[in-house]
Amino acid sequence: MGTVRAAASGPGITIRAMQVGDLSAVAAIEAASFSDAWPRSAFAELMPRGYARLRVAVAANGEVCGYCVLLLAGGEGEIANIATHPAWRGLGVGRALLREALAAADEALAEAIFLEVRESNAAARALYAAQGFVQVGRRKQYYQQPAEDALVMRRARGASAPSSRAADDHATPSPSSS
Repeated sequence: MGTVRAAASGPGITIRAMQVGDLSAVAAIEAASFSDAWPRSAFAELMPRGYARLRVAVAANGEVCGYCVLLLAGGEGEIANIATHPAWRGLGVGRALLREALAAADEALAEAIFLEVRESNAAARALYAAQGFVQVGRRKQYYQQPAEDALVMRRARGASAPSSRAADDHATPSPSSS
């Protein structure tokens, strides 16, 4: 099933391997997060692939509150997809998922990890920069609905990331967000 690790986002959140039973929740988060959402079948097809690491963040009550897809090949990694349920945003879930992906890439000895992000997604860009990613390119009109450039970001293995704010590491979701 994969390693279960306590997340840095607060008590009661764990990161574990995505399971078939998580697919509906993951697809719902995907649809709520992206205008060009992956279908549920895309996640299902990746689950058995040895090069794919699919992880979910799960709250103490069993709710899937986020997910991440890491692909590993040729000594490199790619964060292909990462999202947090809207009710859980700003609570450190995305940061915990990203850190888990970076740890998995380091364990696999990936020399670098890449991702694309919408140019207008300032929150995601700040999260990635805080974890040691730097912009290395631009893909013109990569995204549709609406059309927008993607910024290509890269993080070298072992790149130091600035320490996060203590508030991020100890955020606890409010009862109304579950």
